[in-house]
Amino acid sequence: MQSLSLPEPALEEMAFSQQLQQLICNEIEQQGGAIPFDRYMELALYASGLGYYTAGMRKFGAQGDFVTAPEISPLFSRTLAHQIKQLLDLCAGGDVLEFGAGSGQMAVDMLRELDFLDALPDSYLILELSPDLRQRQQQLVAAEIPHLRERVQWLDRLPRQRLCGVVIANEVMDAMPVHRFRIRDDNNGGVEEEMVTCTVGGLATEWRPASPELQQEVAKLEIDLPTSCESEINLRLKPWIAAISDVLEQGALLLIDYGYTRSEYFHPQHSEGTLMCHFRHYAHADALLYPGLQDITAHVDFTAVAEAADDAALRVSGYTNQASFLLACGIERLLQSDAAGQNAEWFQQTEGLKRLLLPSEMGERFKVMALTRNIDEPLKGFTMNNMLHQL
Repeated sequence: MQSLSLPEPALEEMAFSQQLQQLICNEIEQQGGAIPFDRYMELALYASGLGYYTAGMRKFGAQGDFVTAPEISPLFSRTLAHQIKQLLDLCAGGDVLEFGAGSGQMAVDMLRELDFLDALPDSYLILELSPDLRQRQQQLVAAEIPHLRERVQWLDRLPRQRLCGVVIANEVMDAMPVHRFRIRDDNNGGVEEEMVTCTVGGLATEWRPASPELQQEVAKLEIDLPTSCESEINLRLKPWIAAISDVLEQGALLLIDYGYTRSEYFHPQHSEGTLMCHFRHYAHADALLYPGLQDITAHVDFTAVAEAADDAALRVSGYTNQASFLLACGIERLLQSDAAGQNAEWFQQTEGLKRLLLPSEMGERFKVMALTRNIDEPLKGFTMNNMLHQL
């Protein structure tokens, strides 16, 4: 098992994880002995007070389990602010809404840059489900940009009023619970679903015939899946996009995540799927290990995102890789503008820039997609290498 090479959690962390495992086993018993993988993933990540994203443990940065682009370099968020400025200008003002703001670093750095550009939104809204992360975000905003604190508001759900402006979701879709499925040649090509069970030895998985809904959604993929392949499908994506569309009067939804087009996602080289877990900066594939202590993710099917946008009457205005997006928005100019001192911080920024742009790092693996409403002008982030034709 991959877990053999991973660091050992502390005793108190293991006790915490066992509480969550017991909660999961209780639900499995209530549901007749098994639950779909997507429900397990939902509990492991979001169970109240115990899930990975709802409990009070550090997740981001060097002391956490993974590092996101805003923690790598403030250049990421500052560059993104230039795309947001264009959109706010096209909307004649408006608000910014960020989903799952993590450490809060992206919000702080973007607001600083927007303030410098004299392009602040009317409000900066953060939809954050984790009480612990919300508290950390509030502390960071108060410490770093106290003069903008009153402009930042935290939400428990999407606003009821219609929104003009920009919605941002950076590494949000990859943490949505997914169904795991496989095609079996010994079952006449039938679809089976991965279920999670509870045994004397702990949590385990088994394959069962898929529900009619899941079979129907797999059929809608309209691709020839090889037999014996395993993969994932996100059935929560479409209603999530629809809910955002319902509140977006004018503006754009900017999605930044790692993923593929559908033909890439279900390519034979991904015959075991894309599910990945992160624990103390180690990546592995054992999703049942240490529930509540590790992140569980799946790559994004950006073709599915485009289809959901079309169903929700949103326009897919741009799709590109992260490197092309950041370069088109002027990240190199920002670095050069900071170069006067040539101090240690500037050289650190240069190293961060490489991680954001290099194909071997985040430059190719991460994609950026813009879904718009009532926006006709080309968006600057997609002027260098718009890859819409690949979807």
